[in-house]
Amino acid sequence: MKVIEVVAAIIKNEDKIFITRRSYGEFADMWEFPGGKIEKGESQEEALIREIKEELELDINNLEYLTTVDYDYTKFHLTMYCFICEICGGTLNLNAHNDVKWVSINELSLYKWVPADVEVV
Repeated sequence: MKVIEVVAAIIKNEDKIFITRRSYGEFADMWEFPGGKIEKGESQEEALIREIKEELELDINNLEYLTTVDYDYTKFHLTMYCFICEICGGTLNLNAHNDVKWVSINELSLYKWVPADVEVV
């Protein structure tokens, strides 16, 4: 089975968490923590900084490793490295999502999540 390695940002601001809703693909309109694939030669942190810049046009910092999720989808195995971080600059633009929200930790379970992100929630 093909293995895909990705990174995900759990962006915090005080007691709120930033979540994004996918705008395309099999999981369109489901919620996820933003991020994406690690490119050859990149560290996990470098990949996450790049992905958040590409998808949301935001800059992040204070990356702190949280957990690794291993999830078997039908056609591939996903390994997702998750980091807690903060926004430090940029102007939000939705390049890969159709909605974003700041929610409390208690509200996370109220949303329909991409399967691999459920474990993080």
